[in-house]
Amino acid sequence: MKLLKDTWLMFQRYLFVFLRNPAWVAIGVLQPVLYLVLFAPLLKSLTATPGFPTGGAYNVFVPGLLIQLGLFGASGVGFGLIAELRAGVIERFRVTPVSRFALLLGRALRDILTLVVQSLILLLLAIPFGLQPTVSGVFVMLGLVALIGLGMSSLAYAAALALKSEDSYAPLIFTLSLPLLLLSGVLLPLQLAPQWLQHIAQANPLSYAVTAARDVFNGHGSDPDVFKGLAIMAALAVVGVLIGARRFSRAIA
Repeated sequence: MKLLKDTWLMFQRYLFVFLRNPAWVAIGVLQPVLYLVLFAPLLKSLTATPGFPTGGAYNVFVPGLLIQLGLFGASGVGFGLIAELRAGVIERFRVTPVSRFALLLGRALRDILTLVVQSLILLLLAIPFGLQPTVSGVFVMLGLVALIGLGMSSLAYAAALALKSEDSYAPLIFTLSLPLLLLSGVLLPLQLAPQWLQHIAQANPLSYAVTAARDVFNGHGSDPDVFKGLAIMAALAVVGVLIGARRFSRAIA
């Protein structure tokens, strides 16, 4: 019960901080919207290409954009933690009885809520372009985004606590995010890639999330790839939370 209470208190605290500057929701959606407007139309000419997934350009591209939103949105949360470290906020938590695990979970829940809201906005904006989502597809998609947000934000917080500097944190996040993005098939389906690149992409957990997202948006919700993607993202979330919680415990021992 104490963990739940402390987590709720931390969630309220960081949600209040977020609500004081809600412009970050729009800023987070801006990049995917630019991809939607400026890049997705290029895919229409590729829909007849052998190997291109069925469902139309936007039903293929928008699920990938949502995975990208989860990846980039969760990866950047460490900057706020580094600012709190510099301001002494994290140091002051040492004298409080709040659970160290709750310090992570409260933040991560705020991050998940932010990503879900941004995802819904992006989905609504994509419908006039030609996206045809299903209700079950939207729920599974939001579940994937939430799991990615939980796992990646936890890992981002762990990295921020370890590095304690934007000068070190930024290059690490951007360097790791780029290959994860390119090898997930977000921009172009991996079915169009050469065989050797497809083999390398199998080591990227986000590629399974992208496949699962596209399947549910194209009416294949019972496909084994959907359950595989959810299971892999759930495992990533568990690993991320365990690593993040351990770093918080050490930082505020």
